[in-house]
Amino acid sequence: MVRPRFANLAPEQQQAILRAALDEFATHGFHDASLNRVIEAAGISKGSMYYYFEGKEDLYTYVARIEVERLLAEVGPFSVPSQGDADAFWSTLADYYLRLMTALTASPQLAALIRGWAAASKTPALQEAQQQLEQGMWPWLVQTLAAGQRVGAVRSDLPAALLIAVVVGMGQAMDTWLVTRAPDIDDLPRLIGALVEMIRGAVRP
Repeated sequence: MVRPRFANLAPEQQQAILRAALDEFATHGFHDASLNRVIEAAGISKGSMYYYFEGKEDLYTYVARIEVERLLAEVGPFSVPSQGDADAFWSTLADYYLRLMTALTASPQLAALIRGWAAASKTPALQEAQQQLEQGMWPWLVQTLAAGQRVGAVRSDLPAALLIAVVVGMGQAMDTWLVTRAPDIDDLPRLIGALVEMIRGAVRP
């Protein structure tokens, strides 16, 4: 976890470190990235780096979280559909997914960072960060599931936790597939429509 003292750095110094780390991880991936190159590019000492971060895994997960948060802010919030029918519910989800992937396609460094995450996902520190991310999403997932059940878009005969696990598992596989293959942006609407339809088929009443 990033050390609290990092927040006390001047914003320009924070950005210098984060830019250097993003460039390094996007170019070389997690395993081949060099913390020494990040330190040199950021213009800080090795002691200073470890004063703010515990190590490469810590820096990587922090940069990934910051960049994903930036992407989500750029795309805008997702409002859980509360009215309409099943078709409207899934159409709203597909539209948001398309907006996210379109923005990601326009951010090649972030796409490379996520590809690196997928390749390094068995690293214990990254597994822990993934679990924290999923825990943070849990309230939204529960709310979305309930909204889907209200409009008849999602089955209600199975435990909510099981349905969420199925959807999250499929979603992660689809995200990884899209990011690693970098499809043509003009083909994204068709692909995402097909992928959302797969999820719909798995949880339909």
